Amino acid sequence: MKAIIQDTYGSPDVLQLKDIDRPEVGDGDVLVRVHAAGVDAGVWHSMAGLPYLMRIIGFGLRGPKARVRGTDVAGRVEAIGGNVTQFRPGDEVFGTCDGSFAEYACAREDKLAPKPANVTFEQAAVVPVSACTALQGLRDKGHVQPGQKVLITGAGGGVGTFAVQLAKAFGAEVTGVCSPTKVDTVRSIGADHVIDYTRSDFAGGERRYDLILDTAGNRSLARLRRALAPHGTLVIVGGEGGGRWLAGFDRQALRAPILSLFVSQTLRNLMSAVRQEDLQFLKASIESGEVTPVIDRTYPLSEVPQAIRRVHEGLARGKVVVTV
Repeated sequence: MKAIIQDTYGSPDVLQLKDIDRPEVGDGDVLVRVHAAGVDAGVWHSMAGLPYLMRIIGFGLRGPKARVRGTDVAGRVEAIGGNVTQFRPGDEVFGTCDGSFAEYACAREDKLAPKPANVTFEQAAVVPVSACTALQGLRDKGHVQPGQKVLITGAGGGVGTFAVQLAKAFGAEVTGVCSPTKVDTVRSIGADHVIDYTRSDFAGGERRYDLILDTAGNRSLARLRRALAPHGTLVIVGGEGGGRWLAGFDRQALRAPILSLFVSQTLRNLMSAVRQEDLQFLKASIESGEVTPVIDRTYPLSEVPQAIRRVHEGLARGKVVVTV
């Protein structure tokens, strides 16, 4: 089968399209014939081996342990392991797997769910990582409630476009912060207010928010807290600053929780994980029309490097998808 592989860490230039063997199917595995694969920010990190902390915690010190890139997947079940009970060959599924930038990929049974009936494989493929992150940030960490004022930074990106729609579905009044090229997109998916960060400072006025979901990853805690209500909640999703060793992980996992002990505001970090029950929740939300995946561009498998560059440079309005 054809797959995008890498043997060394580096830029997208280290990625190669090659013929390799199909993955072996274990007892609890589902072999998926990949139709589409989403591109999330984590793909760049696992490709580049940055921050270095990733290498230390198990991604591989000198080179990636997993050769095939890609996590988000949508496709049809090709074969199942002996212990799999929820799926059969021919079923249309979406979820996460090991190495989705390939013609075939293996996934754990509990990392898949039936594909939403009203969307394409391309739309379904961009949901798992980003939408689960948005859902867990708002519902599980943020405890969002109807009528609350919610601010979402990075609202025009992959996580942000799902967060805006989910916050609206939960009954919140939503303000999205984004670049000028993404204002129309954020407004079109239901944001009540949109702030172009090149023209206005969301922390510079009198407006305060009950919940802030920070998906942009490069704003200081002090600035975010200025926009937060006295007893509001800040949820930090990832980080893109802080250097090559930690890349903002210290702000997210260390400084925010410690500071939260000494102030009236609640500051939380989110380490999201794709769970089958959340995929089922998102499936229902998509089929009801509350959530619609926003696709920026579609690339063929041979152009995965270009797709990753577009996401990493912050150019995508919504999600980027690879077709196989």
